[in-house]
Amino acid sequence: MIELKFQNQIVQIEGGELVSYTVDGYEYIHQKGSPGWRSSDTEMFPIIGPTADAKFQVQTPRDIAIQDQHGLLREMEYEVVSKTDTEAVLEKKYEARKLIKNSKFPEKSNKEWLFWTYDFSFKKTFRLTKDGLEVNFTISGERDMPYMLGYHPAFKLYSESPVVVAGDKEITLKDIMDVGSRALQVPDCTQIVLKDQKELHIRTEGFNNFMLWTEVPNMVCIEPITFYPYAVAQTKLHEGFDYLKDEDVNYRIFISTGN
Repeated sequence: MIELKFQNQIVQIEGGELVSYTVDGYEYIHQKGSPGWRSSDTEMFPIIGPTADAKFQVQTPRDIAIQDQHGLLREMEYEVVSKTDTEAVLEKKYEARKLIKNSKFPEKSNKEWLFWTYDFSFKKTFRLTKDGLEVNFTISGERDMPYMLGYHPAFKLYSESPVVVAGDKEITLKDIMDVGSRALQVPDCTQIVLKDQKELHIRTEGFNNFMLWTEVPNMVCIEPITFYPYAVAQTKLHEGFDYLKDEDVNYRIFISTGN
């Protein structure tokens, strides 16, 4: 367990997963073991969305890759690169075509092994500042590697009628639950406010879209994404790719209480 502290804020990280973010003792993160989802945060990379209808095949410029829902990054383990009292840097490295065990096999998938067709390095940085919690992602790899990126944090809910505010639009918990497993799209958006017992502000750089998901009233996932995967058929998922250039690419999420 990694613990970061800054003034009245405490972050706990387990295996690269954000398992707690408290401000003045108030917990904002969905707790593992509570109804809704077995995790508290994860990443969707190098693809977002389900692939079963496409026989788990994703087209890349180099060749077909085998990917289960939301990609293979979540099946890999982070290594700690560095840590201070207020910052932790973690990394996953992948070699092209290396087989990664699929944890969904055989109960939820018929693909035992997954692979991508490019090398990449993926860094996740947690940083506490006076303004709140920053979660940064740095992707490096081969030029022209296709990818999507989504961050999938789950936030704990306390009140009976929480509301997600995106611009001038208010989205109720019922609105989100009615969409079901597909997740509710919030396009062309870089800032969201979760109004619950207390407010939480989420601002992003690089993503430009969100999707919202929950199937229970005690948590909600507010997910910055580079592409909404349900906009296309699963066989056309490659239409949503971004591509690496010569430089590393960075994505940022800023989480604050608005106080």
